[in-house]
Amino acid sequence: MYRLTVLYPPPADPEHFKQYYVNTHLPLAARLPGLRAWRYSFDVSAMAGESPYFAIFEAEFDSAEAMAAAMSSDQGRAVAADVPNYATGGAQILHHAPVEGS
Repeated sequence: MYRLTVLYPPPADPEHFKQYYVNTHLPLAARLPGLRAWRYSFDVSAMAGESPYFAIFEAEFDSAEAMAAAMSSDQGRAVAADVPNYATGGAQILHHAPVEGS
């Protein structure tokens, strides 16, 4: 499994972000080729102090290659091009292969 994580700092208009994200952006992202699972949250808290993030998104793919193919596809380019329509605070994109603990 390979994971893509997107961390969103606070936007200028939190309500617009939520509405646009749920109604427009997530349906685009859900159609990424090779996407195995996805989840998001607007309830992002820090262990101490305030969280620097407003929202989080996680997507799972079979491999790094599958994620790269998805993001370079027409659908992946449409997803990336849509981000400025709601994420006025920007987006921090990370990807990694999780290691399971025992």
